[in-house]
Amino acid sequence: MSAADTSLVSLIGERVRARRHARGWTLDELAERSGVSRRMLVNIEQGVTNASIATLLRLSEALGLGLPSLVAPSDGETPVEVNRAGTRSPLWAGEHGGEAFLAVAITTPDVVELWDWSLAPGDAHSSEPHVAGTRELLTVIEGDVVLSVAGEETVLHPGDAASFHGDVVHGYRNDGGSAARFALTVYEPAAPR
Repeated sequence: MSAADTSLVSLIGERVRARRHARGWTLDELAERSGVSRRMLVNIEQGVTNASIATLLRLSEALGLGLPSLVAPSDGETPVEVNRAGTRSPLWAGEHGGEAFLAVAITTPDVVELWDWSLAPGDAHSSEPHVAGTRELLTVIEGDVVLSVAGEETVLHPGDAASFHGDVVHGYRNDGGSAARFALTVYEPAAPR
């Protein structure tokens, strides 16, 4: 792991622990509410493991906050938040070299995330359903992307865009022979309190 990756992993661990303590929950209670094992929670809170996007989403939902609140490098209090290329750590790494970066996000209490994804040939990412009402917008920048939503697949080419429900099983795949890149916006409504 690079220094930036290590720093982000530690920051995520601190935020999970602080939010869990603020709610007065034990590790076992958070494990039960999130579906994440106690052992994994210990590793996350100690900053020794780089959790998957799916795990981070389960934790953010159980803790009642958006994913950006766990992974954003700053507190978002400045008038303009700039995340420079090359300074972000990937939150997903594909088997064949693809990566996904959370470029920027806002929490208002609804969550809006802008992702920068690359998929190497053969890479695939499957996502569990997000909270009810989640919508996603995807536009392909280069290569071809197979978008799968609730079992229905659509091939998207450079310049193509799609809007779809993110509260069902969905995923992205590169079946081609060259790299693919796409931008993804996720809108997640605030969880009912």
